[in-house]
Amino acid sequence: MTDAEWSQRVRLAAAYRIAALEGMDDGVFNHFSCAVPGEPQHFLLKPFGPLFSEVTASGLIKVDAEGRVVAGEGEWEPTAFHIHARIHAGVPRARCIFHTHMPYATALASLADMRLLPVNQSSLRFVRRTAYLENYGGLVLDDGEANRIVEALARYDVLLMANHGVTVIGDDIEGCVYDLHYLEWACRDQYLVYASGQPPRLIPDAVVARTAEQMIEEKRMAKANHFAAMLRRLDAVNPGYDR
Repeated sequence: MTDAEWSQRVRLAAAYRIAALEGMDDGVFNHFSCAVPGEPQHFLLKPFGPLFSEVTASGLIKVDAEGRVVAGEGEWEPTAFHIHARIHAGVPRARCIFHTHMPYATALASLADMRLLPVNQSSLRFVRRTAYLENYGGLVLDDGEANRIVEALARYDVLLMANHGVTVIGDDIEGCVYDLHYLEWACRDQYLVYASGQPPRLIPDAVVARTAEQMIEEKRMAKANHFAAMLRRLDAVNPGYDR
């Protein structure tokens, strides 16, 4: 194993545990993956069975595009393979793929109007970067349903999946951890606005467009610091991901 692969394994295992720490996991289900450095035909994935909070670097499995486990012990969960294999193959910039049923994003995706609204500054990280899969098609167990996800992500980094959850893609783990955290916060804030019973105060389109561009630069500047902060919190309460 190369040093680059081990580093990727450690950071991906940490990402799983960070998500668990923030209440974004779903028992033994949900899944994150990353392409293996120098091996674009392979990706790393949690085997089916461990909780997010139990994932370790050495416990990740390495999978190829046909579903063969080429390194590690265990098997993939069927929807995990179909979602991640198709996105890795069909969206080359998606070196990392995080799929969760995190509470507030999933609640928003369960509403008749599932659009993320420009209700505050946090939401402006996503209103111009989010695609919507408007119709629930059942479990992702074939290429047909997986291809709908790929098509939806062709020009976007975030996908709200009706009656299902969310998928975030990116070129590095730090960026996906950043997006997952702040997306859940944005969905939480919108939920609280709805819960107030008062009409939302929407940010004007011109301000949305300008600030959305600023937020892209903010992510580039902040994602490494955000990941480092999440690691400090993780190391204090649930170390051992780097085994």
